[in-house]
Amino acid sequence: MPAAAWECDFSQLSCCDSHTQLFSLPPKRTIRFYLWMGLQSPSSGGATLTERPVEGGCGGDNIAAVAAGGEMINREDTDGLERKLRLKVDIRLCTIAGILCSLNLLDSVIISSASVTSMMTDLSLEGNRYSVAIFIFTIASVIFQLPSTVAVRLVGPRRWFSLITICFGVITLCTTFVENWRQMIVVRFFLGMSVSGMYPGLTYLISTWYTREEQQLRFAFLQAGEVSLLASGNIMNYGLNLLGGRSGLEGWRWMFLVNGLITIFFGIITYWWMIDFPENAHHSFRFFTKTESDIATGRIHNDRKDAIPEPFSISKILVHFLDFKLYGFSCLFFLLNLVATSLSYFLPIILQGGMGFDTDKSILLSAPPYYYAIIPVLLTSLLGDKLRLRGPLIVFNSLSLIAGFLMLGLPASQQVTVRYIGIFLATGAYVSNWAALNAYQANNIVGQWKRATVAASVTACNGLGGIAGSFIVKSSEAPTYETAVWVSIGSHILILVIVIMFSVYFHVMNRQQRASGKIIEGVDGFHYTY
Repeated sequence: MPAAAWECDFSQLSCCDSHTQLFSLPPKRTIRFYLWMGLQSPSSGGATLTERPVEGGCGGDNIAAVAAGGEMINREDTDGLERKLRLKVDIRLCTIAGILCSLNLLDSVIISSASVTSMMTDLSLEGNRYSVAIFIFTIASVIFQLPSTVAVRLVGPRRWFSLITICFGVITLCTTFVENWRQMIVVRFFLGMSVSGMYPGLTYLISTWYTREEQQLRFAFLQAGEVSLLASGNIMNYGLNLLGGRSGLEGWRWMFLVNGLITIFFGIITYWWMIDFPENAHHSFRFFTKTESDIATGRIHNDRKDAIPEPFSISKILVHFLDFKLYGFSCLFFLLNLVATSLSYFLPIILQGGMGFDTDKSILLSAPPYYYAIIPVLLTSLLGDKLRLRGPLIVFNSLSLIAGFLMLGLPASQQVTVRYIGIFLATGAYVSNWAALNAYQANNIVGQWKRATVAASVTACNGLGGIAGSFIVKSSEAPTYETAVWVSIGSHILILVIVIMFSVYFHVMNRQQRASGKIIEGVDGFHYTY
């Protein structure tokens, strides 16, 4: 039976085909009333709620809904109800998603720290072999991202994320025992395969739980978790490197051993901690009731009408590759990750070869820029959600990154302090743009399978940017690293151009929608966010 709602206009009750409506109540008060009459989805049963006007009828504040079990969900202040449900989702989903996204970056933390230890000589990673080791990891990740993201919907978030996290931990643990660069490259291919669905799957899952105006801050939580691990991981790896020689293991082997065990631990916990998609959230361990799950689903339906997925078919995936926006968003992530890779994988090398710090200081000084990045990513995301801004913030972050790389690479900027401050500015800017770009793409697409397809595609191109980024930091160019500096600046000039073009297009389409009722993204009343 379809979902329905009742609209009260003081003289009659009329049924309308919507999950949510606003009741007009005197004196100038409104409440949002959720009424679900056996909503059916391919993956869940339906709740049965019935509408009951209580004493005072339509003219008062006494509209109620009664669940099959007798639960009253009458709310005069639905903002309070939504805040309660949203907080539960924040606590359960954003915490574990932040941890898993952190583990997604674990590889770059370990191998970048290990790159300034004896690993390079122990495994004969001279020449471009270190870059090839990063390259092969990214290739595997790109290849398996789309099928792994689709698997999140088909298998379920709890099972899938738990499985791939445990696999990632086991393979990281196995890296402890590689003996040469060939074995390292083979292991890293399987590492990339196992982690391929982590980031696109989590961004897809989060986008299904939050309305468009709530998403950027939640993506910022993911980025805050990632950069916290990047920072703390460097400090922890500094300590693990001091264990070199114990039990016959070099310091870099201790890094892989301990981090692998930590990842396996969180993979096991994920099975109980992770939550399902909104329509199935009541099946999650100690989380929502069926009524709460229905209300959460109604919230998303009211925002963009794509709460319930259509049955899966390959054609429902392939058709979305005809949308030019997919390619534009993919280019943005490709360009962004040129910078992300050059900094996250090579920052200790830049500090050691470009600024003259020793091994231990290079590892330790890699941490503060990432701790700093938490501040701008949260502040800009709060502002973006509050003002419903995306494009202007991306432009601001891109200009900040350009300024940071100019401080790092201009011939006049040879003072170590100035160059290090430039790293702070660039790191904060690119981390902030991760959250902003994720919200930018998620806000402007509709449909569960389209959302999954775009999430996987942009992350795949993000990985391709990582491949290119792994070759732009050249040790022969130390201490200025001209190629990395100018490629990073050029990439963000292109980001500015693409975002401005997209924003103009979105503005024109929204104006047509308001003027003539033009249907955008196949949803009546939908408008782009820019």
